[in-house]
Amino acid sequence: MAWNSVPLHVCYEVVGWLVFTLWSISFYPQVILNYRRKSVVGLNFDFEVLNLTKHTCYLIYNASLYFSSTVQKQYKDKYGQNEMIPVAANDVAFSSHAVLLTAFTIFQIAIYDRGNQKVSKIACGILFVAWSLAAICFFIALSNHHWLWLLSILSGIQVFMTVIKYLPQAVMNFRRKSTEGWSIGNILLDFSGSIGNYSQMVIQSKDQGSWANFSGNIGKLMISLVSVFYNILFIIQHYVLYRPKKVSNSGTPPPEVEINMSSDKPSVAKTKIEEDLV
Repeated sequence: MAWNSVPLHVCYEVVGWLVFTLWSISFYPQVILNYRRKSVVGLNFDFEVLNLTKHTCYLIYNASLYFSSTVQKQYKDKYGQNEMIPVAANDVAFSSHAVLLTAFTIFQIAIYDRGNQKVSKIACGILFVAWSLAAICFFIALSNHHWLWLLSILSGIQVFMTVIKYLPQAVMNFRRKSTEGWSIGNILLDFSGSIGNYSQMVIQSKDQGSWANFSGNIGKLMISLVSVFYNILFIIQHYVLYRPKKVSNSGTPPPEVEINMSSDKPSVAKTKIEEDLV
């Protein structure tokens, strides 16, 4: 269906590609931080593997709905022939890019210092259940050709992953009382992209005079709302609860010195510092 308003159409496209840019760039601060530190300590591995599943499901959903005429026909049969497909080219581009960058981040986890961290058994169990469900539903859809139903299952999986994927990182920050190793640039860009994504959906609904854009793409709506909630939580953790400690001008934190106040003799650490000052 054609757009009713040319200005709204232009606005929709501009906001859409702006969202794509913000969300795409949001992956790079973490990648750059990992590279500079040669370490992924502070980055939660459960978050990354759940995120990869989430973006993979989202890519399959977007690409199928955008490119497949069969899926588009099933969508229009369900929601009305006059309804626009609620997936834009920028959605496909973003999800493709997201899968690649998330996979690259997991590659960094494999080659950089990980500390003692590993993917939890809970995350492994969740992934096993999710992909088993997807496989079962695929064979069901293969027999009856209800591809839109299969995409709704994948959309549900990616929404579920969106809801839970941030939780391990938030808990890790809470336990460490620090956000070191977790890029705040990622969060700020993701937050801006989520607001823009929601705005894009509103623009399309306003032009068409229908809110089927929301009900027909509940996954995209939930991504925006859940991401905004967690991004606000991470911003509070980083800037309020666990503010980064200041370092000296040399770029290295001062050594921790333990001084025995009950002894007249200076500790070895204290003596060493005094020698360095001389």
